Amino acid sequence: MSNAPTATRAFFLAWPCLVLCACGFRLAGSGVLPGVLARPYLSVKDPYTDFAREFEHQLTSYGAEVLDARNGSTATIDVTRDFVEQRTLSVSSRNIPTEYELIYTVIFAVRGADKELLAPQTISVSRDFSFQEDELLAKQRESDILRRQMARDLVAISMRRLTSLK
Repeated sequence: MSNAPTATRAFFLAWPCLVLCACGFRLAGSGVLPGVLARPYLSVKDPYTDFAREFEHQLTSYGAEVLDARNGSTATIDVTRDFVEQRTLSVSSRNIPTEYELIYTVIFAVRGADKELLAPQTISVSRDFSFQEDELLAKQRESDILRRQMARDLVAISMRRLTSLK
């Protein structure tokens, strides 16, 4: 008789999981890359940018084996531009900047062995932040945090585009 409550409890615990799996629900960032991206070569001008490091990390976490050379790769992901621009949005009456805008832009394309799989994609995100001269170090740190977060956002967008490839 003690098995009945255990079986009922197991059923009610398993039921939400079954429903979520049946409807196609997946956790964010748990996509599957197409087979053509199983062993990509990641071509970047500077492998130490926030975007390049995060992009390689995400490709690996999605199951891809990122190669160091084009030889033996199933596709080439070519990141042609990866840059951050800072613009002044507003200035004080003393002509000192009080607000900046950071714009992070990435352009990438994917090429298979014999054809272009994804035409060049331009992705841009921007964030603005206030600036106070007397808090220079803190504002520089804030700028660095924003830049890293923007790189993560760009990688997430890029990965969604890669998972949609056929």
